[in-house]
Amino acid sequence: MAGGWARDGAVSEQIEASIEDELARMKAAKRPVGESLTHCAECEEEIPQARREALPGVKLCIDCSQERDGVQQARGGINRRGSKDSQLK
Repeated sequence: MAGGWARDGAVSEQIEASIEDELARMKAAKRPVGESLTHCAECEEEIPQARREALPGVKLCIDCSQERDGVQQARGGINRRGSKDSQLK
């Protein structure tokens, strides 16, 4: 596809770079900050020293962290593609 003065594939590279930047931003925002707790904020179980050193600012034990990450939000049943098959459901 001709893109004026842009070389072939430039648009795809720009989209991929934007996605990588956003993923890096999201990972950085999820990272805990501050001083780590010695005991879990939810279940009061002791957080191992190795975990506190690996994740500075950690507030949850591994079990509580996995449980919180595993919770999925309910999604609406709207199909934005508008295909015939989706409208039959």
